[in-house]
Amino acid sequence: MEMLDNTDKTILRILQRDSKKTAKEIANLLNLTVSPIYERIKRLESKGYIEKYVAIVNKNMVGLPITAFCQVSLQSHGESFIDKFENQIKNLKEVQECFHMAGQVDFLLKINMPSLEEYHEFMRSKLSKIDNIGVLNTTFSLKVIKHTSEYYL
Repeated sequence: MEMLDNTDKTILRILQRDSKKTAKEIANLLNLTVSPIYERIKRLESKGYIEKYVAIVNKNMVGLPITAFCQVSLQSHGESFIDKFENQIKNLKEVQECFHMAGQVDFLLKINMPSLEEYHEFMRSKLSKIDNIGVLNTTFSLKVIKHTSEYYL
């Protein structure tokens, strides 16, 4: 993997904050010309530093105010059991993020739901039906202190 110079890192910081910034706007911020900035952005995209551009949606405004963090421990830890669990989780649209963890739990799921009742129904009808789950432990977010999609560069 190639090393990023300070200009590349600055471009990434700017795009993380506002992916709608144009090459011209970024060039103006950096006191550079448009063409090299455009080429740098295209290189960062083609090399995989920029995976995709997204809109960050306000979860409350779309009716998903409840954020649950569900810790999952599996009964069996063989590769085929882990692969099967991961594939089943990928098919649950309610699961926003899933991390394979080291430590006392095997997986950590982030799930946003309209209500506690709907989370309960999701647990009963979908999540708890997945084979090989030993323990499910859910905690709920009371308040978001910091939420960012930016990486510190």
